[in-house]
Parts: sequence; C-alpha cells; structure tokens
Amino acid sequence: MDGPHPLRYSDKPMEEFIPFPRTDSEHGTLDPTPQKKNLAASTICCTFGQLDIELDVPEGVWNPTPHGILLGEVLEKMDFSGESIIELGTGCGVHAVVLALRGARELLLTEIDEKILSHAKINLEKNGIETKMRFLVADWIQVDASGYDSLVANPPFCVAGKNYRRYFIDTLILDAHKLVRPGGKLIFIQSSMADFPRTIRLMEDCGMTVQFLGEKEYPFRDYYLEDPTFMTEIDGVADSYTLRDGIRYERLRVFEGTLPED
Repeated sequence: MDGPHPLRYSDKPMEEFIPFPRTDSEHGTLDPTPQKKNLAASTICCTFGQLDIELDVPEGVWNPTPHGILLGEVLEKMDFSGESIIELGTGCGVHAVVLALRGARELLLTEIDEKILSHAKINLEKNGIETKMRFLVADWIQVDASGYDSLVANPPFCVAGKNYRRYFIDTLILDAHKLVRPGGKLIFIQSSMADFPRTIRLMEDCGMTVQFLGEKEYPFRDYYLEDPTFMTEIDGVADSYTLRDGIRYERLRVFEGTLPED
C-alpha cells in the first residue's frame, strides 16, 4: 500500500480510563505499573466513552494495561451491530463487555485457562451482557473455528514467554484468515517497541488493507526496565520509543486489517 495509512479518530481525544489505584492525579496519566502489581487481585471501575464497566480481576490475571485501555477506548467508538466476533485471550473480559455493548451478535471468547474464562463469564454477567457467547480454552490462534466477521486481540509482547517476542503478533496476522471470513476484520494493538513498519509489511504481504484506528503514548512500565535483555532488543528497533526529560515513552497503536475478499 502506497502513501500514509489513515488514522481514524485522530481528531477526537481518547477518554481517560480510570482504574484505581493507578492514576497520577496531577498529570492525568497512568503510572508505570510493576508486573507483579498488575497480576494482583482487584476490582476496577472504568469508563470507555459512555460505557461504565466494573470488573473483578482474580489474582494471576492481568489487570487492564495501557494496551488494553487504548484498545477498549477504540472499540467503544466502533459499531459491531450484527457481527460475529472472536476475541483471542479475553482475560478479565473487559473487551468482550465493550464488544457486546456495541452490538456484537455473537462472541467466541478464548483463553489458555478454564479458570480465567470462568471469571470472564462472571464479569460479563455482572455487566448485564446477554449476547450469545461461547467460551473456549485454546492456545492463542489454535482455535477450531472459522468464518467470523471480526477478530480482536491484544497480543503479548514484552512478557510473551517466547524467545521470539513477536510470536503472538506474527501468528495472529499470518493465521487470521483461518478464523475470519474473506473481507472480515482483524483488530489488534501493539507497541512501537514491536516495530510498526514490520507489522504493516506483514499485514500487506497477507493481502490485508491496513488502517490505524487509534494511537496514544504511555510511559514505560517498571517491568520493562527490569528486563535488560528486553531493553537491549528494543534498542535495536528504529523509533521503538522516545525519551523526554529522562522518561521513556512507548507509542501504542490499534491496527485494523481488512482481509482480501478472495
């Protein structure tokens, strides 16, 4: 694809997501959160646009990170009326709630662990979701399903548990056609540290039409800095982060890939 990729919603300020207690009230930004704290049990209240959501997150399940926050903000602005949607790695279910409230006809939600799915189901019920749903224990893209209108995901990167950190991003792009109908959508978020140009090239190599649905900058989380191998790797990626006043910032971007019609 030649020329710039259009960025939707760039003229609209993203609503602030307010999970407690991780807010810097003076600057209105999220504080970098240590990994161990982000896996602690919590109850969070959040607002995406006009949607107010309360979630119970059990210990060992990720609280919404800046990735999840921005993805939720973008999804809230979209219309999924009548769509069948698969979400890989639903976690606490925050995006599933948003998708249902924005009109999804049917949801297939996956996770690696049955207990995580059980808690996601509780959160969906807690928020009054009555959309037709199926819950499936699955290892990332290895799902026995096909023909969905849209695929939504927040692929792991920094804490990916893989020597090749882009594993979840690349397999998501390469195998999306197995789960999504021709002409359907792949919607996901990634950091500048994972190499935006590389992702665009791979999506276009797979025949997708690429658009950017939203972008936002966030300060590094503490656990990035605690992993010297990770820091060395991202220093080798062009424009992986910016440094201002001694603080490193990553840029998060929500991608949309429209699959080819045939």
